[in-house]
Amino acid sequence: MLKSRLKIILAEKGLKNKELADLLGTSPTVISNWINGTSYPTAVKLFELAHKLDVKVDDLYEYTEE
Repeated sequence: MLKSRLKIILAEKGLKNKELADLLGTSPTVISNWINGTSYPTAVKLFELAHKLDVKVDDLYEYTEE
C-alpha cells in the first residue's frame, strides 16, 4: 500500500514530511494524510511524487507475487 511504502521510502531517503511537501508544493498535512491512508494523491501527484523521490510509481505500491 502507498502509505507503508511511502513511509519506508521517506526513511530510506532521509526526508521528512515537510521536505517532501516543499518538493511537491503541497502542505505537510497532505503528506501526513497520504502516509496515514486518510487520503491519496491524484494520478498527476502520484507521478510527480515518484519523480521527486527518484522511484518508479510501482515502487510506491507494495506488490508481492505469490
